[in-house]
Amino acid sequence: MKIDLFRGDFVRARTDLLVVGMFEGQKRLQGTAAAVNSALQGALQGLIKAQEFKGGRGRILMLHPLGRLPASRVCLIGLGKQKEFTRDWHRRIFSRIVSTARSVHATHVHAALFDKTTDNAPHEALVRSATEGILLGGYVFKKYKKKKDRKEVPRTVSLFADKAPSPKGIRIATIVAEATNYARDLVNEPGNVITPMVLAAEARKLARRGGLTCRVLTEREIAKRGMGAFLGVAQGSVNPPRFIHLTYRPRRGSSGKSIAVVGKGITFDSGGLSLKPAEAMRTMKIDKSGACAVLGVMHALPRLKPNVAVHGIIAAAENMPGGRAQRPDDIVRAMNGRTIEVLNTDAEGRLTLADALSYAVKLKPQRIIDLATLTGACVVALGEYTAGVMGNDKALIDAVLQAADETGERMWPLPFDDNMKPHLKSKVADLKNIGNRWGGAITAGMFLEQFVDEIPWVHLDIAGPAFNEQHWGYNPGGATGVGVRTLLHYITTL
Repeated sequence: MKIDLFRGDFVRARTDLLVVGMFEGQKRLQGTAAAVNSALQGALQGLIKAQEFKGGRGRILMLHPLGRLPASRVCLIGLGKQKEFTRDWHRRIFSRIVSTARSVHATHVHAALFDKTTDNAPHEALVRSATEGILLGGYVFKKYKKKKDRKEVPRTVSLFADKAPSPKGIRIATIVAEATNYARDLVNEPGNVITPMVLAAEARKLARRGGLTCRVLTEREIAKRGMGAFLGVAQGSVNPPRFIHLTYRPRRGSSGKSIAVVGKGITFDSGGLSLKPAEAMRTMKIDKSGACAVLGVMHALPRLKPNVAVHGIIAAAENMPGGRAQRPDDIVRAMNGRTIEVLNTDAEGRLTLADALSYAVKLKPQRIIDLATLTGACVVALGEYTAGVMGNDKALIDAVLQAADETGERMWPLPFDDNMKPHLKSKVADLKNIGNRWGGAITAGMFLEQFVDEIPWVHLDIAGPAFNEQHWGYNPGGATGVGVRTLLHYITTL
């Protein structure tokens, strides 16, 4: 799909679909909507009255110009209440525009930009949010469908911006959205397609394309480095584990800034010997969402070119109940020397992350952020659409939350509580891999804290928003690629 800026006469644009907007409760059409209504000799305003159209969020009113305009159709989209309009709602509006265009088989679309004060605000942020909404909302995963959907997304979308900035906003937003959709593709792939070895091969491809450094450790090399917690999870599967380390370095000069992003890479999670119920196992291809977000970030960095060194780290494994699978009561030793009593083999993500974080610490980055579909408890606490944010550094937590707010990814802080530390103490090892039944997302985060030393660190529990079978916002169902846009925004603004 091509997205560009249109600086001509909006009303006279030759297009399949001409899109304007109206805020809820607005008595008179304004901006481009008023210009279109004038060209239609008041027909748009008349239809609004006849249909009792109020301008509610995402509501659509369609009109055929009958030769009065070069456009085949005019679409009026409701923008909701003006005082509640946000940049993220702008993304959602353009996602809705794409779905509307598909429903009427519109190949070419011309759309105004929308803002609280005017629908033609010359602001690069509007161009970026519109572009992201178009590309994220137009995503579909149909690789395995024999019968293709006839309702394809439009070939071109032109954004009306008479005094808009350069196309830089489109370029950056396209890179970010493509990276998010790339992560979505990987998460949506089933466990029989994406194994740890395939994920490692994908990392190598990224490295070749983007000029990144890539190191992949085999099972023997993982054992040599003392990653016993990671190996304990992996040993039940016939598919061997792989430890992936991608590195992006600025080509010109160096700011001295560095960050490690670590992703949980369980390509399929059966629960191991602590076997999940069948229904809970059904979507466990998504347990690699953190790893796929890391790959999405690394996909974008060579084109965004931030002046920050970035390490992308993934401990990739399957958690399966094979004959060699680790047992409840097993004790494993992590890379940093801490011993862990495994009481539940389905609390495996924190074991793999223990070694991945320990590895990251040895690289001496200035900050670490990990992403993981770690706990169902986080979904219980925050719902399906919000990630939990925890860590050991308030300034870093606040910066990540700010980046999430800018990108429209919903995140909320959860507090660490020293009163909960005893729940992680083991009588026979340094730690247990589970606490009691209360505050499970927090105790999981506090477990991970034992492996980051004093480095500023944030943990994102993305179990809720990583995957949703129903459409919401600009997520058309399936994997969302959550975390990619937040991390890219944070990294590129360091």
